[in-house]
Amino acid sequence: AVGMGVPTLFLTVPDLLDTLRFAYDAEDTTVEQRFDQIRTSTLLVLDDFGTQNATEWAQEKLFQIINYRYINHLPVVITTNLSLDQIEPRIRSRLQDPELVSIIRIQAPDYRRPMDDTGNPELSSLGLHVNQTFGNISDRSDEGLEASEVKSLEKAIQAAHAFAEKPRGWLVFLGPYGCGKTHLAAAIANYRSGLGNPPLFIVWLDLLDHLRATFSHDSKVSYDRRFEEIRTAPLLILDDLGTQSMTPWVRDKLHQLFNYRYIAGLSTIITTADELDKMDARILSRMLDKRLCTIHGIYVPSYHGIKKRTKRTKKLS
Repeated sequence: AVGMGVPTLFLTVPDLLDTLRFAYDAEDTTVEQRFDQIRTSTLLVLDDFGTQNATEWAQEKLFQIINYRYINHLPVVITTNLSLDQIEPRIRSRLQDPELVSIIRIQAPDYRRPMDDTGNPELSSLGLHVNQTFGNISDRSDEGLEASEVKSLEKAIQAAHAFAEKPRGWLVFLGPYGCGKTHLAAAIANYRSGLGNPPLFIVWLDLLDHLRATFSHDSKVSYDRRFEEIRTAPLLILDDLGTQSMTPWVRDKLHQLFNYRYIAGLSTIITTADELDKMDARILSRMLDKRLCTIHGIYVPSYHGIKKRTKRTKKLS
């Protein structure tokens, strides 16, 4: 805008409030003059909205500025890490007018932490799986496994490679503990991270803990915001999903999560040791939609290193 000759006022919200406060003691201007300069500027950019000390005075001044520009249709750009439900109701009502306001949600990782390639560092446990890559996945062809067992793992590895290159739809890995489900999911996650697109990799039970933690009185994040972060992740990898012995609340949360991602067509990877016929019917219906979801059963015994398993031989009579 500046390059096109448009007079632009760029302020972080804390600086804006400080500018008004300092005007009380200024000799060359008044609070009213400074306030009028801000609210009537040709283009106003308010950066870091939500980081200010939210006193009643601060909230009132911000509302007056935004309301004035709203009524007069003056252009304004606002950046914030708050969700709409966390914004003061009067201001929120102005920001939710679809005829005047465009809301753009940026899902990209924080550029200020270029070495953090684990997605959301508060939630993601990908950092624990940095050594699980495509380069060290064993096809276990030298263990003396049955041909059908090796084939199931081979197909799963091929599917993982394809998904890593082009995430699309849902990918589900089924199989007993230790068969390689998590390794494949982590390999995909690490590959995507290497391309600058870190997914949200989270263990199912950890996800529930993160949601429950928001109910604590000292939680710095609301339940709605935390759930929104999870369900809207561009690529969600849900490890070790267990649907048995779920409480009604947990079952509903899982259904809400899956249903949102199903309708939105968001890329999702699920690993589970559960059998399909033991899953909740609503959840299973999403997984069984072949237009969206591909399921790979990995039918190999738990991996315990390079120790070989000898083939069974028939007894000679």
